[in-house]
Amino acid sequence: MDIRDIIDAIDAIRCNRVRITDHADEEAQADRLSFDEIFFSVLKGEIIEDYSSDKPYPSCLIYGDSFAGEPIHSVWAYNHATQWAVLVTVYRPDPGRWIDWRIRRKQ
Repeated sequence: MDIRDIIDAIDAIRCNRVRITDHADEEAQADRLSFDEIFFSVLKGEIIEDYSSDKPYPSCLIYGDSFAGEPIHSVWAYNHATQWAVLVTVYRPDPGRWIDWRIRRKQ
């Protein structure tokens, strides 16, 4: 994703133009994350990985904090045709797999 895609996706989130995949919905429920909390984490978050070759839209992994300051990772894409942001997946990151919630540990 390029910077324009990120700006467009953030604007879409602010305007409630968000498509949530079934997978993201299931993961949010499993990790007891509200969508308000997820959206908050994105608006205050940072891109930590870029998946520019993802299909059907390029996407990125965003790290942000919950209302309580706990880490949340979410993968987002942006559909230019509909001007909607797409929440692909979301989860609470495992501290054993991440350094400072931003860098994957080598396995």
